[in-house]
Amino acid sequence: MADNNTHLPPLGSDFVFTVSSSALIDAPREKVWSILLDFSSYKEWSTFARSFTITDASGNPLPDQTPAEGKYMAIKVNMPPKLGEPGWFGSGSAFVTISTLDPENYRAAWKTAGMPYFILHTERWQALSVDETTGKTKYENIEAFGGLAAYLVRLFVGTKLKVGFVAAAECLKKRAEEK
Repeated sequence: MADNNTHLPPLGSDFVFTVSSSALIDAPREKVWSILLDFSSYKEWSTFARSFTITDASGNPLPDQTPAEGKYMAIKVNMPPKLGEPGWFGSGSAFVTISTLDPENYRAAWKTAGMPYFILHTERWQALSVDETTGKTKYENIEAFGGLAAYLVRLFVGTKLKVGFVAAAECLKKRAEEK
């Protein structure tokens, strides 16, 4: 654990910047976990992460869309966050490998794929825990960016990513509490 206040693991020291968010969700952890991993439903409720597609290493969609460690994913996001199509210059994408899928500890992570490490590397973690004070589910979300292109990412979309991560937490909370 990184510290006593988080259930996220420590990140390496070779990152340029991080973006994070969290939320207390009044729903059982198991329910939030199932929503978090139901990638096909994100288009119904998430204003930031709009599309997750499990692919092969070349980016071709696979018939089996079940997330698992070692599988590749193509992710599309709206910046700024909104439901529907982003329009001109309002979208972003990532190609990643699922590095951790840990249902026992309610943690999932992925890392940049298909890019030389020195150019860009990212690590995204999401974790669920039970808040000791309220008994609610605590959602934590962080992504770290490293490599030469991370400076450009921070400069050009860093603020939009921060807004998107807050929206991700708020949308997950809303979805889990309404169903």
